[in-house]
Amino acid sequence: MYGWIWRHLPGNTWVKALISLVLVLAVVYVLFQYVFPWAEPLLPFNDVTVNNQ
Repeated sequence: MYGWIWRHLPGNTWVKALISLVLVLAVVYVLFQYVFPWAEPLLPFNDVTVNNQ
């Protein structure tokens, strides 16, 4: 998959590397802004079973 993306990006190696970096940053941004907040209520991370004594 990564090879397919690399082959279809325009430009030389430096341009492809810069575009790849921008694509990775865009994916991380979308994950943190939209996907993780949407999925957080569905995950059991706040189901704590420690009792106060």
